[in-house]
Amino acid sequence: MLTLEGLNIRQGAFELSADIHIQDGARVAIIGPSGAGKSTLLSAIAGFLPLHHGRILWDGQDIGALSPGQRPLSMVFQEANLFPHLNIAQNVGLGLRPDLKLSSAQHERIAQALEVVGLGGMEVRKPAQLSGGQQSRAALARVLVQDRPLVLLDEPFAALGPALKAEMLDLVSELLDRTGATLLMVSHDPQDARRITSQTVLVAEGQATGPHDTGALLDDPPAALREYLG
Repeated sequence: MLTLEGLNIRQGAFELSADIHIQDGARVAIIGPSGAGKSTLLSAIAGFLPLHHGRILWDGQDIGALSPGQRPLSMVFQEANLFPHLNIAQNVGLGLRPDLKLSSAQHERIAQALEVVGLGGMEVRKPAQLSGGQQSRAALARVLVQDRPLVLLDEPFAALGPALKAEMLDLVSELLDRTGATLLMVSHDPQDARRITSQTVLVAEGQATGPHDTGALLDDPPAALREYLG
């Protein structure tokens, strides 16, 4: 279980608070008006932003003092974060060892992950030789090899067209079926939330609340969310 206990994040005049419990294996969207703090919340959970006060607990253990790499999570950002000078297999391998001193078993694990996400046979290609959708698949392969129990997605498919984005969301769902990981997904598109999440955290007016039932929240949104959705 992921618990945000008395969480408070401050950046200048910006402030966000949260008291949230998310069950293992849940698939949760994070939705709210632009600038409300959706990505900020995700970055704090990942360890990229300090807390003003409060605790982040995973299965009852406080992970707040751990570096991002030590936390039981993997994260995909708005950009796929692929290094242009490395091939795709090496980019995926960074999820296992930053120095890329990989064992034969780890190389096999990378090859299997690339096969699962539909990039089998493309190991030696550089990111520039891949389409946007293929780069997103490579980023998901890195998540798969890490095999961590919490997956954070910060709108990694926002730049893709509707059909390709839907395809990538379905792939995320398939990977979660395979691993059983918990998902937190920032999205500005309510259809993304409806597609693969049953619960939603609402970030608005300085508070992150929930999780709420996704369908019920989007069918009858509170005023702050209704104004944003139009």
